[in-house]
Amino acid sequence: MSSARPFSGGHSNGGNSLASPTTRVTGEEVARPRGDTRPHDRTSRSRLLATVVGNIAADTVSRPRESARDAATNPADARPQRRAKAVRHALEQLGPFYIKLGQMLSTRPDLISDVLIEELEHLHDSVALRPFGEFGAILDQEMPNWRHLFRSIDLVNPLGSASLAQVYRVVLHDGAAAVVKIQRPRIRSQVLEDMKRMRRVARLVGKLAPGFNELIDLDAMLRVIFNGMEPELDFTIEAQNMEDARRAARDFKHITVPKVLDATPRILVQTLAPGASIATADRAGFATKERKNICRDLLKFMYQGYLTDHVFHADPHPGNIFVQPGEKATLIDWGMVGRIDRSLSRKLALLMINIAQNDAAATARTWVEMGHATARADLHGFASDLSMLVPKVSTATVGELNFGLILSKVLYYSTRRRIHTSPHISMVSKSFANIEGSVRNLAPELSLVDVFEDAMVDIMADMVEDFLSKRQGGRFALELMLGSAIAPDNSRQILRSLNDREFTVRTESVDGRNQQKPDRTGRLAHVGIGALVGLLLARRHRP
Repeated sequence: MSSARPFSGGHSNGGNSLASPTTRVTGEEVARPRGDTRPHDRTSRSRLLATVVGNIAADTVSRPRESARDAATNPADARPQRRAKAVRHALEQLGPFYIKLGQMLSTRPDLISDVLIEELEHLHDSVALRPFGEFGAILDQEMPNWRHLFRSIDLVNPLGSASLAQVYRVVLHDGAAAVVKIQRPRIRSQVLEDMKRMRRVARLVGKLAPGFNELIDLDAMLRVIFNGMEPELDFTIEAQNMEDARRAARDFKHITVPKVLDATPRILVQTLAPGASIATADRAGFATKERKNICRDLLKFMYQGYLTDHVFHADPHPGNIFVQPGEKATLIDWGMVGRIDRSLSRKLALLMINIAQNDAAATARTWVEMGHATARADLHGFASDLSMLVPKVSTATVGELNFGLILSKVLYYSTRRRIHTSPHISMVSKSFANIEGSVRNLAPELSLVDVFEDAMVDIMADMVEDFLSKRQGGRFALELMLGSAIAPDNSRQILRSLNDREFTVRTESVDGRNQQKPDRTGRLAHVGIGALVGLLLARRHRP
């Protein structure tokens, strides 16, 4: 489900050749003047929104089960494909917020059909080039001394053009090659207005369809997209994301992040990534060991983001990863970043362990804990669904399996069985799908499970170290004190129940059968053993 777009706010340097024509910094408008087809008036945008909503509604009602390829071989009814293409084109014209929304929808088979998903996977954020004069004015406002910082700037051939920014190659006065990313004029106000409009729609849907809103919280899902896009509207936040990611990447031998040279809310100057996109890299040019090591580190770096750092690159598609033999892989474009809390990270780690160990029942229980079962949830049916899915995963290579696709399938089953899932899962699924699609280009023979199990040694050590830190220790002590304060009341209630001979302790398992609650002493013993193992791992890896 990876979406290999040519440019998404970062840069695509096409081999970084210095032979391309460059122009002295004069501020003159010399870029090729090509028209911008994006609609600016409200009437046009309203028509496009109507196109999107109408076609998605028709898609939802019909729910075609055939794939796009099947529809192409059987053209008797090509309406699903026509609707899907109309939605994609409309989203691309509406701009960055709606493109991100479409990309999130492409991970939700519970909401849209397979045909529409396959079309939305081709969403791209590349628009017509605009004259440099529009961006030169922003440079003058945000960075008045830019002419003194750059020895030259290539105004004729911008490295990329997206709906939020345009990117140029520059040469600094010390001769080093770099990249300057300039936000489009008035784009921030447009995106904020789009966000406000969609949130009004989501709240209206919540009032008109409370049952649907209980299962799929549209407003919460939109807030996840808003939070992820915030750095793209203020490049100082993106610059901070890059600095944080650059520090995290120091633990990995084969990957890095560009260095930030300067940043303002609408201007970002960074070092140039060597090589070419991992999508176009010549696999034969790398030694087998080198390309495997690069891809292992890419996966481990992303696992660390999901499971221990709680911050991850939300759009690591092939266009945002540059590789070159003998160089570290470079992850660019930190404008779209996902953030999840500690609790969800731990449950996600447990979910992946359960899948890796081919335990469908435990996978189902963990997924439910990541959200909640609604009043009409079918837990037994959900467990049955996963018992058919999980065994296919545990032995697959990255060339055979897309873990992001697996998360999307589980999401489909959970919605069908009336189980509410955290709105963050869509962004995690999209990120998973993108990184695995990127790795598949360079080392398809890698085993996802093997890389994950290898990475879990350090991840578990980090988790235990965090659990035993002074900060977490203080929190644990406070919870114990609060628990001791309510213990007498709980004890009196238990004694009263025993006296009335009404005391029973039962829990509802994920398959719907009543089971006796596990002994608390046994649970504490398991926690103690886990902490001890974690300490040993921490001592082993962090002397």
